[in-house]
Amino acid sequence: MAKKKKKKGQRKSSSSKKASSARKTGPKPVSGQTSLRGAPDGPKLKRTMPGASPLPGARSIEAEMAKMGRYLEGKDFESIDKVQKYINSLIEDGSIAEIAPTTPAEQAQELIYNAWESIDEERVELAMNALEVYPDCADAYVILAQESESPMESYSFFREGVEAGERALGPGYFEEDVGHFWGILETRPYMRARFGLARFLWELGKQGKAVEHLEYMLRLNPGDNQGVRYILASWYVMMDRDEDLWKLLDSYGDEPTACWAYTKALASFRKEGDTKASTELLMEAIETNPHVPAYFLGESELPDEPPYSIGFGDETEAIDYAMEFLLCWYLTDGALEWLERYSR
Repeated sequence: MAKKKKKKGQRKSSSSKKASSARKTGPKPVSGQTSLRGAPDGPKLKRTMPGASPLPGARSIEAEMAKMGRYLEGKDFESIDKVQKYINSLIEDGSIAEIAPTTPAEQAQELIYNAWESIDEERVELAMNALEVYPDCADAYVILAQESESPMESYSFFREGVEAGERALGPGYFEEDVGHFWGILETRPYMRARFGLARFLWELGKQGKAVEHLEYMLRLNPGDNQGVRYILASWYVMMDRDEDLWKLLDSYGDEPTACWAYTKALASFRKEGDTKASTELLMEAIETNPHVPAYFLGESELPDEPPYSIGFGDETEAIDYAMEFLLCWYLTDGALEWLERYSR
C-alpha cells in the first residue's frame, strides 16, 4: 500500500445483426434517479466477499430475457422494430407461455436463477447441480466461490468460473462482440465471474493483475453496466496511477454521480494541490452530494453493509462512495483537511 507523501497535494500515487442470432440481446443501460448496485445491471460487491450475487429481482429480469430469447430462436427479423412488434403481439394476445430450457447451458442457467433466490446449502446444491448439467456454467462457480470458507478455494472457483465462461462463449464473442458484452445475455455469467476474480485478486494483494481484469472488462463493455469503472478509479488512486485515473475520468465525461464528481476533485488536488481549479471541482462535488463530507470526516458513522440501493444526491450514495474511496482520500496527504476546510 502506498504511503502518504509529505508534499501537500502531491500524487500518491457493422450493420445490425439479425434477431435470428442465437445470442440474446439485453436492454441498453439507461439513466435514472436511482440505481441498484447488484447484478444483473450494476453489482456492488460485498466488502467481505467479492462477486456478490444479483439482488432480488435479478432472477425475474434475466429469466424473462432468457425466455424471450427462446421465443426468438430460429426466427428471422429484418430489424429490431420487427422484433419488438412480434414481442408486443405475443403479449397482447396472451400467447406467451413458459418455454422450458432445452440445451444443457440453458438448463444449468435456470438452476442458477433459482440459486440466486436461495440461501446457504440450497444455493450450493443448486450450483453443483448446474455444473452436473453443464460443466461450463460460470455462474455456478461464482456461487461456489461466495459460499466457500477457504480463501484459496474461493480464488480457485472464481478462476474456474472465468475459464468456464471463456469456453462457453468460444472465441467468436471475443473477436466479434468486443464493446457489446453484457448487452448479450450469454456473456453475463463470464462478466460476473471475472468481476469477482478481479475483486478477489485485489484482496489477495495481486493489484496489478486485478487492474488488468477490470481494464479488459471495460474494453469488452465500455457501457459498464456493472460499475467496474468506480472500483477501477479507486484502485488507480491507491496505486498512484494518476495518469490512468485521469484517462478513466475523462472517458466517462461529466456523469452525474458523487463518485465521479468527488474523484475528479481528488485527482485535481493530487495533481496541483489547493488551487482555484481543484477547489471549484470540490465545490461542484459538494453540490452534487452534500452528505459525503460528514462520512469522510467522521461526523456520520458508516454502516456495516453497503446500501441496497443508491439514490443520486442522497445519503446512500454518500455511504457507497465513502466505503470505496475513504482510503483513497486518506492516502492523499492533505486531502481530508482540504475537504474539511471547504465543506464547512
